[in-house]
Amino acid sequence: MDVPALVEQARAGRPRAVARLISLVEGASPQLREVMAALAPLSGNAYVVGLTGSPGVGKSTTTSALVTAYRKLGKRVGVLAVDPSSPFSGGALLGDRVRMQEHSGDSGVYIRSMATRGHLGGLAWAAPQAIRVLDGAAGCDVILVETVGVGQSEVEIAAQADTSVVLLAPGMGDGIQAAKAGILEIGDVYVVNKADRDGAESTARELNHMLGLGESREPGDWRPPIVKTVASKGEGIDEMAEALEKHRAWMEERGVLSARRRKRAAGEVESIALTALRERIGDLHGDQRLDALAGRIVAGELDPYAAADELVEGLTNGGTADRA
Repeated sequence: MDVPALVEQARAGRPRAVARLISLVEGASPQLREVMAALAPLSGNAYVVGLTGSPGVGKSTTTSALVTAYRKLGKRVGVLAVDPSSPFSGGALLGDRVRMQEHSGDSGVYIRSMATRGHLGGLAWAAPQAIRVLDGAAGCDVILVETVGVGQSEVEIAAQADTSVVLLAPGMGDGIQAAKAGILEIGDVYVVNKADRDGAESTARELNHMLGLGESREPGDWRPPIVKTVASKGEGIDEMAEALEKHRAWMEERGVLSARRRKRAAGEVESIALTALRERIGDLHGDQRLDALAGRIVAGELDPYAAADELVEGLTNGGTADRA
């Protein structure tokens, strides 16, 4: 497959080329390195917004309404909807795409569902590279990343987004449960959706109280706002978009945006390096070097930490892991 031609076609607005590039990413194609190298000088312009929250709070409906708001501003929008994996096919269940049919004919919107394939953290393992495709190849101004919505493992979104949005809804559990799930520690903007239901005001008050517990902020620090919406009717979405833009402006002014992106890149490099190292260690199963180390541990000649040090040194320096 001609990667430079695919990138050129994607930047020319051909969605099929974007789809093929993301498929190369998802399939961990041998051409993945070539794809990332081609996109490196083209990426870094999109504003990445992560949306997370428990199942049933209306993430997909809110994402769709937010797409409409950004399109009114003339922005090109990419949506990465990370769906649960089918236990039979391993593919995405496509529930999010079903709820976003209204944007299917808009050439300024690109929607892609990705399967978690068992990856914890609310995101697919290939999400960082897919974000780069939507940024550099598809030329998106805004990328909305909607996570699976599985509770305590949702905090990973904070590492992949410029701004993290946490959605809650009346009747979906109290603030204590949200705090236990860890999602009250990652939000830059909080949204109480389905605000036309009973209990919306109390949910917002409780959320505000929970956010204030142990709060220690310096003057000028960001105070996460709480926005009430009824996404199914489009109510409050403009206020939500305004809150996102205020956070982006604050990050740019304070240098927080570039710092977050550097941290995100560092995490991506670390993940790739650890995956490569893990694969090399996996190749050693049944190998005499690993078996020899295990034998020395059982014999009491070596402790597991020293054995691990020898193994890593052997893998990284090209030496042998079973030297005496």
